[in-house]
Amino acid sequence: MTAAERHRDVAGRFAGHVAAVTDWDAPVPVDGWVARDVVAHLVEWLPGLLAADGEELGAVPPVADGPVAAWTAHAAAVQALLDAPDADRPFTHQHLGTLPLEDAIDRFYTSDVFMHTWDLAQAAGRPSGLPELECAEMLAGMEPHDAMLRSSGQYGPRVEVPGDAPAEERLAAFIGRDPQWRSR
Repeated sequence: MTAAERHRDVAGRFAGHVAAVTDWDAPVPVDGWVARDVVAHLVEWLPGLLAADGEELGAVPPVADGPVAAWTAHAAAVQALLDAPDADRPFTHQHLGTLPLEDAIDRFYTSDVFMHTWDLAQAAGRPSGLPELECAEMLAGMEPHDAMLRSSGQYGPRVEVPGDAPAEERLAAFIGRDPQWRSR
């Protein structure tokens, strides 16, 4: 799957959960966050990363004015970058080095959307729909970097789960979520 195809799939699945949220103040399994915060996080951090190399996504409605509209506009802007004929142009960031723009978006942003899909699904009281194979592949790719990922402050302490738990639960546990967490 190309970076553009993967984003279309992952962002589309996330959009389904965005559309299903009925209480934007519902808690999520991230300490101190509510459903609105998940969308705000995803909409707000990528433009700063891209700006480091002069890339712009364009204006997006504020999440506070409507998470659905903000997500829809943001996801479309990211998709347009990935669908562009020059999506493989070099992207340079002080902490990431130089890599193709599409790879930077895929590795860091689309993967973040994938993982936060679980959080938003929990807030909406829905199954995440995350494919087990993709969860297993993502977990396998992250596990060798456990210490570095934890030291980044982006992930909470790993939650212990049985080794034979579904890959989705093992991934959630790896990033510091309790797979048994349920919204109120």
